[in-house]
Amino acid sequence: MKYDVEKNIERLKMLIIVAIITLIGQKIGYGISPIQAIPGMILVIVLALIGFGLKEIIPLRIPAFAYAALITLILTMPYVPTSTFILKYLKQVSFLGVTTPILAYAGLSIGLHVAKMAKISWKIVVIACLVFLGTFFGSAIIAEIVLKIQGII
Repeated sequence: MKYDVEKNIERLKMLIIVAIITLIGQKIGYGISPIQAIPGMILVIVLALIGFGLKEIIPLRIPAFAYAALITLILTMPYVPTSTFILKYLKQVSFLGVTTPILAYAGLSIGLHVAKMAKISWKIVVIACLVFLGTFFGSAIIAEIVLKIQGII
């Protein structure tokens, strides 16, 4: 297994661009000081890079974000010594504000591959609609069950 330095430099550049846009969005949308949120964004970048590294090392077909999420989950569990340190800084980052630049970056990335998407044609539209419907109804069913268990509805 070969470690691709250029690929990881490109990933780091992408993460830094998303982090800068996120910090600006944090200030505009949530009033969170970018200076306050920088340590949390650095942690997010480091955890994302760990996820990319694990994806290259472990021969399973699991996305890098799943590795990053799993590592973050483990490191922030109660009784794990790193949890208070990591949560202290991650609380300074509104994760809803992180989604906008990530989705914008993904949209631009997809836009660069329009020729490939044209070859897939109508099939991708059908799949996308099914995914949207499944996500919507799945979320609605889970919300319904949780709200009923809690006695809210």
